[in-house]
Amino acid sequence: MAGNRFRYGQWRGGPDPLAPPYDVREAVDAVGAEVLAGGSLRETLRDLLRRGPNGRRGLDELAARARRMRREALRRGDLDGAVTRSQALLDQALAAERDELRGREDDAARFAETVLDNLPRSTARAVQELSGYQWASEEARRTYQQILDGLRDDVLGQRFAGLRDAVRASADPAAQQRLGEMMHDLNDLLARHARSEETGDAFAEFMRRHGEFFPEQPKDVDELIDVLARRAAAGERLMRSLSDRQRAELAGLMRQSLGEQLAGEMSQLDAHLRALRPDLGWGRGERVRGEQPLGYGEATGVLDEIGELDDLLDQLDQEHPGATLDDVDVEAVARTLGRDAADDVRRLRELERELRRQGWVTRDAEGLTLSPKALRRLGGTALRRVFADLTAGPRGQHDLRSAGAAGEVSGASRAWEYGDEQPLDVVRTLTRAVRRAGPSVPVQLAVEDFEVVETERRASAAVALCVDLSYSMISQGRWGPMKQTALALSHLMATRFPQDALQIIGFGREAMPLTQQELAAVEPDMEQGTNLQHALRLAGRHLRRHPDAEPVVLVVTDGEPTAHLDPDDGEAYFHWPPLPETIEATIREVDRLARYRATLNLFMLGDDPGLRRFVDAVARRSKGRMFTPDPGDLGEYVVSDYLRSRQRRG
Repeated sequence: MAGNRFRYGQWRGGPDPLAPPYDVREAVDAVGAEVLAGGSLRETLRDLLRRGPNGRRGLDELAARARRMRREALRRGDLDGAVTRSQALLDQALAAERDELRGREDDAARFAETVLDNLPRSTARAVQELSGYQWASEEARRTYQQILDGLRDDVLGQRFAGLRDAVRASADPAAQQRLGEMMHDLNDLLARHARSEETGDAFAEFMRRHGEFFPEQPKDVDELIDVLARRAAAGERLMRSLSDRQRAELAGLMRQSLGEQLAGEMSQLDAHLRALRPDLGWGRGERVRGEQPLGYGEATGVLDEIGELDDLLDQLDQEHPGATLDDVDVEAVARTLGRDAADDVRRLRELERELRRQGWVTRDAEGLTLSPKALRRLGGTALRRVFADLTAGPRGQHDLRSAGAAGEVSGASRAWEYGDEQPLDVVRTLTRAVRRAGPSVPVQLAVEDFEVVETERRASAAVALCVDLSYSMISQGRWGPMKQTALALSHLMATRFPQDALQIIGFGREAMPLTQQELAAVEPDMEQGTNLQHALRLAGRHLRRHPDAEPVVLVVTDGEPTAHLDPDDGEAYFHWPPLPETIEATIREVDRLARYRATLNLFMLGDDPGLRRFVDAVARRSKGRMFTPDPGDLGEYVVSDYLRSRQRRG
């Protein structure tokens, strides 16, 4: 419409709808680099969120800020300020009363002085005994009343944020009655909620009658409970944070200031809230130290702040099973750490969600782990690293481009037939066309001119890659090269030689088959033992499942066998130095593989003389080969050996 004026500003309706998709491949590559260097997969994914991507603040920095604020809160002041203030007011009232009594000569004045001289040393008990005392000094009476009114207002104001604006309970009897009615109705409502009764209408009626006490305007009973329970828990933590004497003093003063009926309602309310929200740390005390005395409201406010920071630290630590960034209360982050910290949490949430949405990570019971998509990228990275070494080294270049749908070029060609998938032999196709139609440009092709390259079906292989998972592998810096080698070989076979069957077998005290995903996440075996016998037994089972394939076993290890399976109970038995029984059990598995005509090649990491003697003997016995690469060259050796074996089979 003519004359309309439009004003533009920053988008505030949530994520920018025009923003490009969040590219998290850089983060995935950073995780992959850590894994290929030998890092723990789960710890690396966890650290990505803890440190923050691309120099942004992560959970660790936010948690450090929360811990710093908690330490500052613990130095905020003296929690006993409510009792200290009451003691100071009591001293003022007694001094004013004695001054007044000294000016009187009657017996009543002397009796009153006797009463004051015999008051208990306890502030709470003294205040209680003075509840029926007839004050001679008006100033003293007003000061004494300040003890009761001030503490009552502090306690009720802390529990019910709207109390001070709604009524002055300490001065107006009608207001006291309204407060008592509210407390009675509140306890009745919470009791019904605890019995799982329908409370929708009752809550609406309660808010209609007593909503002035609750400026937060809770939407239902649960929100009301959340508001009240946190404050009640802070009050309970205050009591737990005091010494026994201080606690008794404050409890006595509170009973005196509230009165028996209101104190009873308050005690019943705390019992309901504790039962409905038992997870708020009701029994936890804090050692708050500072010179500034804190009143009841200030002290509970400090403890409430500390409690909220503790909850926030639990959320930021992400230690409980199944924890996600969705568990972090962004509003609590904004309240305690500031809006910029809340923005950091939102960005980390976006990163975690995009990692899942784009299919780079999945979540299991133990947390985040890389998805098959990410593992393919990781395997491709590992393979590129290996081939970078191959092309740079003296071994020459390895061309992996296949020359047929499923075979190697035989050197012959034949006429094309419908359904052929072999590549065209361009030279022979053009030659046939020229012979048929004569030399002319352009060359006119007919169906009968086409020839395809003949290929021979490549022999498939069953490959068992046995990798040592003992602790020495990581302590000697061999864990990363081992993982990179296994992932590179797995990716090579899956993408270039899918007819070959690979089984990765990890072995420590016992052996176990590993998927590519399990290999990326596997941690060193902290138990002592190198059970090559069990690994070779599992390798033999894998080979027998593929009887038509050429059997190949590759072993990567840095220690001689020190464990074997007991033939009676099947349990792994470890002993150092290696027992003859362990060596014999391992050699029996080597002989079984030899009878199966499996190629057994061993890649020895390290220079242990005992390992060298054992590996050399196994290689000669099985007619296999022994390699002694540096850890950084392991991938080059293993992949090159596999490719050479494929060329021989072709």
